Amino acid sequence: MTQTRLHFITGKIESISMFAALEAAFEDEGLPIAVREVDEDKDIHEVSVYTDGDEDAVEARMKDVLASLALSKQIERETLPDVDWVAISLEGLKPVRAGRFFVHGAHDRRKRHSGELAIEIEAGLAFGTGHHGTTAGCLEMLEQVVRREHPRNALDLGTGSAVLAIAVAKLAHIRVLATDIDPIAVKVAADNARLNHVKALVETVTAPGFHHPIFGKRAPFDLIVANILARPLMRLAPRMAAHIAWGGSIVLSGILDRQRDAVVAAYVGQQFRHVRTLHREGWVTIHLKR
Repeated sequence: MTQTRLHFITGKIESISMFAALEAAFEDEGLPIAVREVDEDKDIHEVSVYTDGDEDAVEARMKDVLASLALSKQIERETLPDVDWVAISLEGLKPVRAGRFFVHGAHDRRKRHSGELAIEIEAGLAFGTGHHGTTAGCLEMLEQVVRREHPRNALDLGTGSAVLAIAVAKLAHIRVLATDIDPIAVKVAADNARLNHVKALVETVTAPGFHHPIFGKRAPFDLIVANILARPLMRLAPRMAAHIAWGGSIVLSGILDRQRDAVVAAYVGQQFRHVRTLHREGWVTIHLKR
């Protein structure tokens, strides 16, 4: 399949707000968006949007988003025939440290520090490498929640690469149910659980929302983590309440700063109590208890 990469150059600070705005604009279409550091010393970063559809329409919408931020950039195009953009973007990624977690590719195994919990994630067709602010925020929040509450039964809803499920399994040594609506993501998740030696603890299942018998079998959970998007998280609030144990915690992300209050309100309406919000790169990770 031929893809087109629409990209422009900017500085690091601007790239963070641009990434968040573009992701919000294209979240319904699910277009891949990436930020790459070109030259750290000169503060040159490249923002890219990948599409296999109407390039003109995508470019026009990108310009609208930039205009809403009072910015204007020269957008370039590059044709990428039969390119796995995920694999290419991950090749140059540096390892990420979030709390005790060290998320890395195979080529960075030797960079692990003593006492760190290493999670190896390779290129795959699933979201979640630890580099995005939402995933890194979840890792940091999960370390705190698991350390304080010692959960025994956990759910990673919308697992993607399973980086969060693997993190909980390694940290707490408990069973984790990892579900996703996308069967490709579930295969990647299973492969990553095996790679990280937690396959016996992480059960991967293809399941849309909570409409699968596995939830009834495994609930109630005393920890649920969901790094999805704000709108589906708000819609899922009643189902989250039905599947969490009293006194249990949920960790939510995929939420922009400006969406935080609406998400919290949706869960307070389901008898959840807000505990903490962690801000990272224009995104928030929210911890609530029921």
